[in-house]
Amino acid sequence: MAEPHDLTALEQAAAMTRGELSSVELVEHSLRRVAALGDTVGAFVTVTPDLARQAARAADAVPTEERGPLHGVPTAIKDLTLTAGVRTTFGSAAFFDFVPPVDADVVRFIKAAGLVSLGKTTTSELGCSLYSEGRVAPPARNPWQLAYTAGGSSGGAAAAVAAGLVPVAQGSDGGGSLRIPASLCGLVGYKPSRGLVSGGPIGSGAFGLPTSGPLGRTVTDVAALLDVMAVPVPGEPYLPPPAPSGGYLAVARRAEPGPLRIGRFTTPMLADEPVHPDCVAAVDRAAALLTAAGHEVVEVPPPLGPAAWPLFEILWYVLALAPVPPQREAELLPLTRLLRARGAELSAGTLSATLGELQAQVRLGARRTAGCDLLLCPTLATPQAPVGWFTADADPAADFDRQRRFSPYCAIFNVTGDPSVSLPLGTTTDGLPVGVLLTGRYGDDARLIATAAQLENSSDGWDRHPAIWRAVDSANVNGDGVGRSAA
Repeated sequence: MAEPHDLTALEQAAAMTRGELSSVELVEHSLRRVAALGDTVGAFVTVTPDLARQAARAADAVPTEERGPLHGVPTAIKDLTLTAGVRTTFGSAAFFDFVPPVDADVVRFIKAAGLVSLGKTTTSELGCSLYSEGRVAPPARNPWQLAYTAGGSSGGAAAAVAAGLVPVAQGSDGGGSLRIPASLCGLVGYKPSRGLVSGGPIGSGAFGLPTSGPLGRTVTDVAALLDVMAVPVPGEPYLPPPAPSGGYLAVARRAEPGPLRIGRFTTPMLADEPVHPDCVAAVDRAAALLTAAGHEVVEVPPPLGPAAWPLFEILWYVLALAPVPPQREAELLPLTRLLRARGAELSAGTLSATLGELQAQVRLGARRTAGCDLLLCPTLATPQAPVGWFTADADPAADFDRQRRFSPYCAIFNVTGDPSVSLPLGTTTDGLPVGVLLTGRYGDDARLIATAAQLENSSDGWDRHPAIWRAVDSANVNGDGVGRSAA
């Protein structure tokens, strides 16, 4: 018998519209699963059951005709994202007890759309790493294989969705932080075009690298959450691309991008690193499906190469210089301290020159691939990594370099600002997920989403679930929300 968490986000909302479920019932079901599995997969830093129940009751009171496509659906907010009145640690012991007085714009929009947040999901400290293993919560683990990382910095969001705790979640991506966890956990992770989603109300544009975005099991769910997030806000540093007629959900449901020219490459961009055969095989499968759908897939050189890395890492050092109370600097992790120390040594002139050189490389890369509507490449150079693998040497410099070699593709598209999505099109020889990266032209999110939906349809869907999905259900969770593992 299907459980409520078997339904996609849109299916849950439709069941509520038909009167088959209520938001209160869905939230209680999800909270039971969080109590049973949340720490096992390291999904949450802070759970807010009372606020969730209150929001669910309010959602149920809204007339059906006034509800949007995701009204009443359980979700979660990344712990890097400001949430008024809810502890937000930024993944760091230095902010263990911080409670923001204001919501980020995306949180306002999520609340206004009637979604119900269950709490804050695990992230890496200040979003600095591509794994989520800090001091404020259990490490984010891959529900497909708990010995492996769920990635970062949106690792808890991916663990929550892949384990069936929530159907969709908000995350953010400054160098792959949505797409990396999506690839590891068999999900759809979408980084929107620069400016499409507000980064306000606090903070600068951060060189245009980071943006909030949706994470989910299907392209339509992700498109529906993107519609919720992509609300224009005055004063943003980047002009948002125009929204398609009917919104991104309508585009995903049509799944009609038209015939495209798609550039394929597997050469890593930020490191001269061998690519795992399973990652190449996933790209081959995607290319075959795209060709069968009527698109022209051609081999192209990557838009940028390893020469971009010294420039990108300078920006990453500066982004690590988020304000931290001086008396709590010692509570930061070794990697964070290293990045901040390197950032503090940089002059304004060096930063300005770096930005100029990086933009010159972006222009050259755009010209190399100007004849392509989309680009196709691996999401990662290696399919999976064990928890603790990046920090095994106890050397933060080695840790940082290992991350670069593990993920030499995603960050380039944060630099360019192009929309980019990881799709779960491959598997390893032992059945673990492998993602492919599909990237569009800046501002052309609609065509990218339409193509992603077309790929999902032509691959017979990819909403698969790990064994832990069935480890706990409503039949073996007691009324206090304490889980009992299934035999």
